[in-house]
Amino acid sequence: MERIQKLILLSVILTALLPGFGFCYSVIKGPTNATVLAGSEARFNCTVSLGWVILIWLSNGNPVLTVINSQGAVETSDRFTSQNYTSSDTFTSELIIRNTQLSDSGKIECSTQKPNESSFAFLSVQVNGSLFIKNSTLTVTENKTVEIVCEALGWAPAPDITWMTNDSFIDKSRYVTQQSQGSNGLHNALSILTLTPTDTEVLTCLADIEALPNPQIATITVIFCNSTIENDYSEDSGSTWVIVLAVVLSLVGIILLIVIIVVVVRCCCLKKKEKFQVRRKMMVIRKTGKGMGAKTRDTFQRNAGTQHKSQELLLFPQCLQSSLSLLQIYIPVLHQRCNIRDLLIIRSAQRKLGT
Repeated sequence: MERIQKLILLSVILTALLPGFGFCYSVIKGPTNATVLAGSEARFNCTVSLGWVILIWLSNGNPVLTVINSQGAVETSDRFTSQNYTSSDTFTSELIIRNTQLSDSGKIECSTQKPNESSFAFLSVQVNGSLFIKNSTLTVTENKTVEIVCEALGWAPAPDITWMTNDSFIDKSRYVTQQSQGSNGLHNALSILTLTPTDTEVLTCLADIEALPNPQIATITVIFCNSTIENDYSEDSGSTWVIVLAVVLSLVGIILLIVIIVVVVRCCCLKKKEKFQVRRKMMVIRKTGKGMGAKTRDTFQRNAGTQHKSQELLLFPQCLQSSLSLLQIYIPVLHQRCNIRDLLIIRSAQRKLGT
C-alpha cells in the first residue's frame, strides 16, 4: 500500500515539474518545532515565494501530503490534511496532523523538490499517563518516620516528579525517584518521599512533561497524632463514661426501690384480701351454724381460724423473701454508686492540685 502511494506521488510530482523548469522560487519560512499530547492536533506552516510549482510534506522521510500549484492538495490519508493561505507575493501551506500518535514523533519536512530548498522541524508526541498515591490519608504518631510512595505509569517521556507540602516545594534530597521502561515505548516512574511529621500536613506529588499545560497531581493528607493530646483525650473520655455510669446506676437504684415498694404494697393488699375472705366465711358459718350443735360449730370455727392463720403464715414469708431479695440487689448498687461518686471527688481534687 505504501509503495502504491509513493508511486502515485512520484507521478504527480513529475507531472508538475515538467512545465515548471526555469522558474525561480524558494522557501521563505519553514515549519517550527512542536510538542503535543497524543490524540491532539499538530500544525506546521511552510511559506514559499510566488512561482512555486510543487510543495511536498514528509514525515520521517515519508511523503504524507503533496500540494500542486495547478491542482491543489493531494491527500493520501485522513490524518494528514492541509489549509492554504495566499498573499500578493507568497503562498503558505499548513500541514495538519490529526489524532497524533507516538510513532508520529520525528522530522517534519517541507520540500519544493529543488536543491537546498527544503526546511524541516521536529514533532514530539508525548503521552500523559496516570499518577497516584495508594492512600488518601495516613495517620502517624510522634517521632515516627514514614515513606510516601508516588507512582507514575504509562508516560512518554518519563515525567519529572516533584513534591510539595502545604504549597511549598520539598527539597530534592528528601525523596528518591526511579524510572523504568514500560511497554509500547512508554515509561514508568516511582518516587519515595521520607519524612518525620511534626504536624498535620497535605503532601502533593507532581508529574510534569513539556506538553502538559499544568502538572498532573496526586495528594495525601498526613494526620499527626500527638501522644500527650491522645492521653488527655482518653482520660477525659474515661471520666465522662464514669459519670454516665453513675447516673445510670442511680436510675437503676431508684427503679429497684420503686419495685420493692410495689411488691410490699401488693403483699399487704393480698393479706387484707385473705383476711376479708376469712371473715366472710366466719360470718357465713355464724349464720348457718345456728342449726349445728355447739360442739360441731366450735370445731368448724376452730378449723377456719387455723386455716386463716396458716395462710397468713405462708403469705408473709413469701413477701418478706421477695423484699429481701430486691434489697440484696439494691444494696450493692448503692454501694457501687457511692464508690463511683468518691472516685469522681478524688479525681477532681487531684486535677485541682495539679493545676
